[in-house]
Amino acid sequence: MKNKDIYTIPILIFLPIILFFGSFLIGRYPISPIEVVMTIISPIFPEYAINPTITNIVFEIRLPRIIAAIIVGGSLSVAGAAFQGIFKNPLVSPDLLGVSNGAGFGASIAILASLSNVLIQIFAFAVGLISVFTTYSIAKSYKGGGILVLVLSGTAISAFFYALISATKFVADPYDKLPQITYWLMGTLSAVTMEKLFIIIIPIAIGLIILLILRWHLNTLAMGDEEAQSLGINPKKFRLLIIIASTLVTSAAVSISGIIGWVGLVVPHITRILVGPNNQMLVPASLSIGASFLLLIDNISRSLITIEIPIGILTSIIGVPIFLYLLRKGYSQWY
Repeated sequence: MKNKDIYTIPILIFLPIILFFGSFLIGRYPISPIEVVMTIISPIFPEYAINPTITNIVFEIRLPRIIAAIIVGGSLSVAGAAFQGIFKNPLVSPDLLGVSNGAGFGASIAILASLSNVLIQIFAFAVGLISVFTTYSIAKSYKGGGILVLVLSGTAISAFFYALISATKFVADPYDKLPQITYWLMGTLSAVTMEKLFIIIIPIAIGLIILLILRWHLNTLAMGDEEAQSLGINPKKFRLLIIIASTLVTSAAVSISGIIGWVGLVVPHITRILVGPNNQMLVPASLSIGASFLLLIDNISRSLITIEIPIGILTSIIGVPIFLYLLRKGYSQWY
């Protein structure tokens, strides 16, 4: 174990835990640490229950939101690290193949049709998957196109779904549907419930498990297809599997939070500073840092001013300066 790992590993373990419990203390209704602990253990020890109001705030409002921030932040960061690894490009993010705009169009259509919140989530998830499937199908139709054609196809499909989002906003009722669509696209965790979390937990768990297992092969894929084949690895097979898993977690995450940019791009870079470019450590570390990052941003969004700031706005405002700082420091040395 390297000397820096002695300090880094405890940070990766305890940072999200500390932020998890600290997030219960933040909000319009003040709750003390003792009240939080006693409320959390009250289902097991009913005699420690404080009062129904605090119990409702902790379990019905803050807990689903905190869990959602952890899941979404961790998922987007792991997917971003995986994409940057297989595409060998530090500017790659999880929405490279059009999943975010596809999910945004699915949600916009569902909102326009006055569907329930659960159906909005399902539509966003499904169309996000469809957009990436379309991207991959187009790229595959060009023989010998490789990664470049896949990236260009993703750019085209993303632009196409963005145009469809604009079309739905154009025909939406400006006093009712349009504000709902716009607010969803800005990204927020304010409407998260345990029911919504249960819908995405299985696809995200499947995708993350696949990415964590295949992280051993990301280093080999980064060396090039010829090197991977010489080591007995089928680069096309593993690249496709990583794309599917990354798309699964990204689409599920976006379906519950809306479009949250810069997390999947910036967090892997921050993580490389802490643990280096080795994907065996980078991928699980991105899960921890990404969860902590979005949880911190969400706490800021609901406590900075009286009106809650959409979390997608804050991730961009904070993520862009961080990215420019890393760029200035010559971050290309990690690749």
